[in-house]
Amino acid sequence: MNLNDIDDLPLTDLELLNWKVKWLNTARDKQITPEGSWWTTWVVCAGRGFGKTLLGAQDLGQYACENAEVRCAVIAPTLNDVRAVCIEGESGLLSVIPPALIQSYNKSLLEIYLINGSIIRGFGSDAFDRLRGPQHHRAWCDELAAWSYPEDTWSMMKFGLRLGENPQVIVTTTPKPIDLVRSFFDQAADEDSSVILTTGSTYENSANLAKSFIDEMSELDGTKLGRQELFAELLSELEGGIVNESWFKLWAHDRPLPVFQYIVQSYDCATSDKTTNDPTACVVLGVFKPHDDKPMSVMVIDCWSEHMQYPDLRPKVIEEATVVYGDENEFGQGKKVDLMLIEDKSAGIVLIQDLQRAGLPVRSYNPGRADKTMRLNLVAPLIMRGRVYLPESEERKGKPRRWLQPFVTQVCSFPNARHDDYVDALSQGLRVLRDMGFIGIDPAPDSDYDDDERPRRQNPYAM
Repeated sequence: MNLNDIDDLPLTDLELLNWKVKWLNTARDKQITPEGSWWTTWVVCAGRGFGKTLLGAQDLGQYACENAEVRCAVIAPTLNDVRAVCIEGESGLLSVIPPALIQSYNKSLLEIYLINGSIIRGFGSDAFDRLRGPQHHRAWCDELAAWSYPEDTWSMMKFGLRLGENPQVIVTTTPKPIDLVRSFFDQAADEDSSVILTTGSTYENSANLAKSFIDEMSELDGTKLGRQELFAELLSELEGGIVNESWFKLWAHDRPLPVFQYIVQSYDCATSDKTTNDPTACVVLGVFKPHDDKPMSVMVIDCWSEHMQYPDLRPKVIEEATVVYGDENEFGQGKKVDLMLIEDKSAGIVLIQDLQRAGLPVRSYNPGRADKTMRLNLVAPLIMRGRVYLPESEERKGKPRRWLQPFVTQVCSFPNARHDDYVDALSQGLRVLRDMGFIGIDPAPDSDYDDDERPRRQNPYAM
């Protein structure tokens, strides 16, 4: 194309050309969309402030403006994220697409209509069923690792990514060790894969970031959080969790197991309104005193997780209520269940009523406004202070018994694990035992102060 050809271009084409040239002159190499049609998925796992959102907006916006009458999707953790970040944000679609190329923007439906007939629609992972039906030529998936339902949303998106000769998807996210992100890393390592992986750190874009931000983020250097959020390192499942595996204490396999003073069966019942692959879990906790000089503790003496509908769940739970824990062959003196704890939601509501009618010692649990992360954070100190024991394996010294491994992996991987059924069952069981006074965290040890000299504790909210 020579200068005369440029002069003859329509105004809209000039706007598009100027936009593309400006982006190519300012973007870093890692922000430029890979050439060719051989790839299907471009995954950009990078640190905070890398420029991921700008990259995604530039790619999707230019594709929609260059190709007439195409259908594009932008997906973020929530619809508010789509609006506030991906569309209306400082690096969003409306900030990069020249106004002359936009016909209209429907803020309530999160739809951008372009003058060439192309449409960009926004979707939230928290309402992934909206992706059931719409078809697209291209999709931009932002902060995928923070999606509420990553597997379900990704599947729904892929089912609809079927228009054109080569539909493609761009993923921009800070990595977290969830299954879907791990699969991207694994696929990209295959030479024959159609998945391209680009990684980068926060500091690669330091020229465009506030110095105060860089200074504050530098304090995270060397930490697990910094490795993940700044350098985009994909941590192992157990590294990224709230609970550390080493916090659990092991009860030696060759040591007689204790007499349990109180037994709790804690249930997290499956829900079916959001996902079809949600299991029901049970964690059984036995309260005991390890030694005369040790505080009361709990041991995970059983756990299971199964996919089952309510008709199968009810007899299963009733049967579990008759189990005697701590029989003479394995656990010493046997004891029946003292409390069956069930969260009053979904299938749990009906289950509580049925068990109460059967005369079983059931109690409903309501976490209030505490979300799953807060619930585990509330009881994590009990685990960290060595109040929770796991029976040691005879074959694998220094490791819990094999039936406990799925439980340990999920609890220590949360919030990065695919499921959280064991997490909910454990957190509600420990919290109720704590509130009942069975277990707690010892106060700081007394020092050598005399009573008159002991510093007084002050209420920080009264200062």
